[in-house]
Amino acid sequence: MKILCVLYDDPKGGMPKSYPVSSLPKLDKYPDGMKLPTPSTIDFKPGELLGCVSGELGLRKFLESKGHKLVVTSDKDAKGCKADKELTDADVVISQPFWPYYLTKERIKSAKNLKMAITAGIGSDHVDLQAALDNKVDVVEVTYCNSRSVAEHIVMMILSLVRDYHNQHSIVNEGGWNIADAVRRSYDVEGMHVGTVAAGRIGLDALRKMKPFDVHLHYFDRHKLPETVEKELNLTFHDSVESLVKVCDVVTINCPLHPETENLFDEKLINKMKKGAYIVNTARGKICNREAIAKALKSGQLSGYAGDVWFPQPAPNDHIWRTMPNHGMTPHTSGTSLSAQARYAAGVREILECFFEKKPIRDQYLIVKDGQLAGMGAHSYSKGSATGGSEEAAKYKKK
Repeated sequence: MKILCVLYDDPKGGMPKSYPVSSLPKLDKYPDGMKLPTPSTIDFKPGELLGCVSGELGLRKFLESKGHKLVVTSDKDAKGCKADKELTDADVVISQPFWPYYLTKERIKSAKNLKMAITAGIGSDHVDLQAALDNKVDVVEVTYCNSRSVAEHIVMMILSLVRDYHNQHSIVNEGGWNIADAVRRSYDVEGMHVGTVAAGRIGLDALRKMKPFDVHLHYFDRHKLPETVEKELNLTFHDSVESLVKVCDVVTINCPLHPETENLFDEKLINKMKKGAYIVNTARGKICNREAIAKALKSGQLSGYAGDVWFPQPAPNDHIWRTMPNHGMTPHTSGTSLSAQARYAAGVREILECFFEKKPIRDQYLIVKDGQLAGMGAHSYSKGSATGGSEEAAKYKKK
């Protein structure tokens, strides 16, 4: 079989010859008891850079020893890109949310042999799920592999925004000591109202991680949490996003992107938020209207916006979020720490081993199976597509 793997570019200075940390902590299971990925073996050292082109997710030796062909590229967006050329006869395509290969309806139709799309990570909205359903292409992802990594990133972003860390750090880098400028937008998070839009694995973990800061915790989700969890964290449940944003000083967005959540945070909803609130978005960029976010930061309706996600990805060089005031943007790195890479690379191998041996893939990994939403897909997604406009990613030019 032919496996197409679309990964982000190597480091500018080449692959690392050494790493700051020599080994990773050993983890056996996730907080809900689900086991970490269980491939028969791995051909990489956990803690290595695996998510870039030369890292190859540690798959080449395994695949070639089984007689399969592996093609790895970062060229995925412009017309005539290598990924498009290689897709036409590929059986499996692997992509990461951080450098997504947008599997649009047209691309899926061009791939006559395509049987499965694997997300090396979590979040499969870069696949036109409706086209996958219609063309019987299975879609799977490595559920939970980097959820805790993202939750850590959320806490970092909340504290960085509220304390105005980015501004203070830049003052030091510029040789200054102007304390008044450094603290004029800096507050304590203690006592604030912090809410999550969606309280799944990431959203709930972020709430748990924020509880020691003595904040008031809120959540909205279409699936209500157990009463024991609500009592444990002293949570306030809201039956609508509007209800939650009206009372929260900090809102973290953790819902999947699908047609129902696309453009959810538009100008109308943002104007219902507390004046001077903060938004942290590690879910998907398309959940927020880009112009509305920039406008709210400029007017002061929002005090800050920290996003780890953009639309499309990579973001065009002139994307308004690169230059808007009081932002804390990162280039979708929350779920691709070296720790997370070890888990999602192992998870991809586990999925491939099951696929080749015709064994069932974990139900938790399934998004689309045999033309139906399945597993986590049935729990978190809806039919339709959120890939419209993804061709704009071709406007990104490497600096």
